[in-house]
Amino acid sequence: MKTAHDLVTAAKALVQEVPVDQADEAIRTADVLIDVREADEYQAGHIPGAIHASRGVLEFRIHAHPALACSTSQELTRPDRPLLLYCLTGGRSALAADSLRQLGFSDVRSLAGGVNAWRND
Repeated sequence: MKTAHDLVTAAKALVQEVPVDQADEAIRTADVLIDVREADEYQAGHIPGAIHASRGVLEFRIHAHPALACSTSQELTRPDRPLLLYCLTGGRSALAADSLRQLGFSDVRSLAGGVNAWRND
């Protein structure tokens, strides 16, 4: 039987993690910054410019979110748009980034250490 830690470790091996010392640049260059924490966590404070998409429903809502679904521009619906995901410590965002990778998004990164590391940098 696998543990949650095993799943996170496997996901981190498959997705690109952005080190916290490169976070500001990654945030500036990402087309979409996604906070995958729960709604109450997002409401308590998030990185400026981040949209909210809880990891629990991310796969079901990612194509319908206004930041990723634009009927007036095909350019905005490209699966290779740079996406940066984060959570509290980096585990949930790694799992979410791997899920999006499996859905066909090719430029998905996870913030190593999550918002905790970003706040403390």
